[in-house]
Amino acid sequence: MDAIAHWLHEVFLEPSVTQTIIILSFVSAVGLLLGKVRIGSISLGITFVFFVGILASHFGIETDPVMLSFAQNFGLVVFVYALGLQVGPAFFPSLKKGGIAQNLISLGMVAITFLLCIILYFVLGISMPNLMGIVAGATTNTPALGAAQTTLQQIDPSAANEMTQMALACAVTYPMGVVGVIIALAMLKVFMHKKEEQEEKEAPKTFFSEYEVCNPALDGKTVRDVAHLIQRPFIITRVWHRGTVEIPTSDMILHLGDHVLAVSGEEDTTQLEILFGKREEKDWNRPDIDWNSVDKQLVSRRLVITRSKLNGVRLGNLKIRNLYGVNISRVDRAGVELLPDRDLHLQLGDRLTVVGEGNAVERVAEILGDEVKQLDNPHLTTLFGGLFLGCIFGLIPFYLPGVSMPIKLGLAGGPIIVGILMGAFGPRFHLTTYVTNSANLFLRQLGIILYLGGLGLASGANFFDTIIHGDGFLWVGVGFLITMLPTLLIGWISIKVLRNRYDGTAGMICGSTANPMALDYVNGQVKGDGASVVYATVYPLAMFVRIIMAQIMILVFR
Repeated sequence: MDAIAHWLHEVFLEPSVTQTIIILSFVSAVGLLLGKVRIGSISLGITFVFFVGILASHFGIETDPVMLSFAQNFGLVVFVYALGLQVGPAFFPSLKKGGIAQNLISLGMVAITFLLCIILYFVLGISMPNLMGIVAGATTNTPALGAAQTTLQQIDPSAANEMTQMALACAVTYPMGVVGVIIALAMLKVFMHKKEEQEEKEAPKTFFSEYEVCNPALDGKTVRDVAHLIQRPFIITRVWHRGTVEIPTSDMILHLGDHVLAVSGEEDTTQLEILFGKREEKDWNRPDIDWNSVDKQLVSRRLVITRSKLNGVRLGNLKIRNLYGVNISRVDRAGVELLPDRDLHLQLGDRLTVVGEGNAVERVAEILGDEVKQLDNPHLTTLFGGLFLGCIFGLIPFYLPGVSMPIKLGLAGGPIIVGILMGAFGPRFHLTTYVTNSANLFLRQLGIILYLGGLGLASGANFFDTIIHGDGFLWVGVGFLITMLPTLLIGWISIKVLRNRYDGTAGMICGSTANPMALDYVNGQVKGDGASVVYATVYPLAMFVRIIMAQIMILVFR
């Protein structure tokens, strides 16, 4: 029995590399199991890993500090880099669809949060490290906590106790950060516009509309000539001439009385109506349209780019319309629909909706690849190369006026910026950055679980003592204020003053607070993916600014 007891003590209680892996795996497994528990529509999800780690540390389980620090930091790097890769392809295109305005509103919310912190710092006398921990919990932004801790360690290597207090403040306020945003979003829903209540769906990113050629100036003009008559981008996907449907080439001649089907932004339909002369009332954007029955002699198929040599190639360089007599009506990239403009750089994994005669579509499929299984092969060289560049970039010092010490993006900021840039522009340099959705989700989940588990184990020893005998209740109250006030204020301004949609506003709030649990709640309340698209649009910049601001606040007010 003594031998068994000694073995159990060595395996579970004696700090070592192996024991740290065992404990971290156990904490993660139990936390994920508890994360399936839901109260109504609310669940803390993988955040339970954090609290199971706190409990384990509270009951005296110690781990190897070096191994635990590695697991925690490596998990953070993998999470933020994979997140950058995911949103990178759609990040810059989304900025052209109102994303700049959404990011400005999101930054306004961030500014209010940190202005409130400065006021609370002077009024309540809470230390800035603790306030940054409260903010990280109240906005469910653990990468910002990591950045603040890194900065504090740089300016004062002996501040281990303050770093622990910062993590405890985050842990105490984190649950209210999750629940508070959901409560605020439920309150904001009463301001939803009447029209949106009836629709409850996001308008398509690409808009189909039919026009009759009534403008005499277009009679005898080619499709290429017509495309250059206005400055707004649009694509003619079908032409009905004397009752016969055709796939237009650039040299096709239009005649009075022809009907054309064009894809454009919805805001450009008025200009197109002026150009062609008359717009038909038929709704071509209904989700139940069977495109193959619209023109039975043509086939509509969604093809996936799987040939690596097409990575980064301009769509116009393929000359698909003129060479094969088919048309590309949609390009779907990471869930965002893009206008198939000739200058669009294609990326591995793009899904193209191709319309044309059956044999021609098959030939185009051979050119594009359309072999989804090829996308399952991981491209680990680019992955680890991106992690390498992200960590290096995070260590570059940036000097800001009035700040004595340089700012570094650290392991939370550097990898996400490089991830976004790699996802957005890597294909232009023929770098294969595509990762399947399931593989990306696996990387993100693995990374954040390692980080949360390590954070809990590293900071949980004094958790309950802080709540009972320390400033825990004060922190909870301050965290609730930091969660609710900016959310309600910016949400009200966005919906009532700026007349934005509720789903977009909710996605902006969830992205600005880095709160995927609240996003799950919103997606259960509204139809369409409008909230998710806006979430991905504002998340990177909001994360970046929060990380930078957390470091500045420590440097200036510590």
